[in-house]
Amino acid sequence: MEAQSTVSEAEISHFDALARQWWDEDGEFGALHRINPARIQYIRDQIQAHFGIEAGAGAPLSGLSILDIGCGGGLIAEPLARLGADVTGIDASAEAIGIAKRHAISAKLGIEYQNAAPEDLEGQSFDCVISMEVIEHVEDAGLFMDEAAGLIRPGGMFVGATLNRTLKSLALGKIAAEYVLGWVPPGTHDWRKFVRPSEFASLLRRAGLKASDFTGIRFRPLEGDWTHTSDLGINYMLAAAKPGDV
Repeated sequence: MEAQSTVSEAEISHFDALARQWWDEDGEFGALHRINPARIQYIRDQIQAHFGIEAGAGAPLSGLSILDIGCGGGLIAEPLARLGADVTGIDASAEAIGIAKRHAISAKLGIEYQNAAPEDLEGQSFDCVISMEVIEHVEDAGLFMDEAAGLIRPGGMFVGATLNRTLKSLALGKIAAEYVLGWVPPGTHDWRKFVRPSEFASLLRRAGLKASDFTGIRFRPLEGDWTHTSDLGINYMLAAAKPGDV
């Protein structure tokens, strides 16, 4: 019997074709570069709150092991490594992993990158598992979340991000972002695979995790940046804990 996989070959082919643009701030992934400061702030704050780390520490994530699932070219992994974390990044796109490895070497960052899916890391565990806007691209969201949760040590946590499946996200997160504003390449997202917060919470519970936070993220056109919001209608982030000793 063929083993189950979380990987969607069609999605990987799409991102393979774009891999060389991961670090081009004016290229196809430019929107990710602009949204990254708000994402990193959220990840850092949620990790510090969960593990009781004092704000303002020089390397606040020092001593913590973090797995970045769907790391792409390393846009999340590198800032986390600079915050002191021991970072492992995995991605099903071999092209993206190649780019990530070369960029980390040039940046003198000791990040462990692997061309792998979460099910390939059986037996390993991490203090925190990160997966930012990945679940809407996988073959089976439930299986993906189960595999991700299995890589979190007891007392650890999960931080994720995705897009809500609403009419507003169809209009702005899909049609406008891909075909009007050109923030992401056409065909990047399938609106039918967007995940509602209630659905994500259910997936977390099934995987043995307890959601602790849901926070929206929105673009501010006048400032030209992204900020956190209570509105979960389009993009949102979340944090969840795994029972056990922290």
